[in-house]
Amino acid sequence: MTGVTSGASPQAGADRPPTVKRDRVRRHLLKVIENAGPGTGLASERDLAAELGVSRPTVRAAIDELTRTGLLVRQRGRGTFTSPQKVTQELATGLAVPPAEGHWTSRVVAFAVAPSPRSLAGELELEPGTPVLRVTRVRHVDDEPIAIEGLALPAALVPGLRPADLEAGNFYRLLRERFGITVQDAVQTIEPAVTDPGQAELLEIAVYAPILRIERITRDTAGRIVELTRSVYRGDRYRITSKLRFDADSG
Repeated sequence: MTGVTSGASPQAGADRPPTVKRDRVRRHLLKVIENAGPGTGLASERDLAAELGVSRPTVRAAIDELTRTGLLVRQRGRGTFTSPQKVTQELATGLAVPPAEGHWTSRVVAFAVAPSPRSLAGELELEPGTPVLRVTRVRHVDDEPIAIEGLALPAALVPGLRPADLEAGNFYRLLRERFGITVQDAVQTIEPAVTDPGQAELLEIAVYAPILRIERITRDTAGRIVELTRSVYRGDRYRITSKLRFDADSG
């Protein structure tokens, strides 16, 4: 009986369910997240495994779980970090839209003028075949990709516009100062979505990660549509806030 008992104890420890070990790693990581500031780098999987006495696949599984919930972020070639502070954009109905937080730059990945197909011409209130400039750019905040923005605008409004013009600075200020176009209002829709492989590659995040899909039609002071924008923003890094007003009929 003694031989059986002494042999059973180590085996019982070895057979500990993997989920128990993963939960222990998860609790440890949650404490790290709670105590660390936004964007803090984690120890490597190898070091965490050695520190906690578990395998690297167990550590990886716990990190994957917390990454899916948005508490951790993986960055290619750099490692795993606590989720950065979200970029906040305030939207206020009837008021001027303030600039979003952070230092914004862009990288143009597509830039071409072509005759507009019937569907796009209809959205821009143009005759089919009217030349339209279509631009795709990846927008960065503090050197981190945050959004993919697709622009379509009548080419006649922006003669001489170059890709480099869209990589820095404020686009609406550029329209005003160089082309005499002052934007006045816009209709914008926002809905949740997930990344496809192409979007995930440009944003340097996982496929099927949460994003916000934003579509905007902008008019100038003459009532012309000057811009149709279809963008996707990272759900883990972008937040929209709104100011609401209530009256007696609100509910």
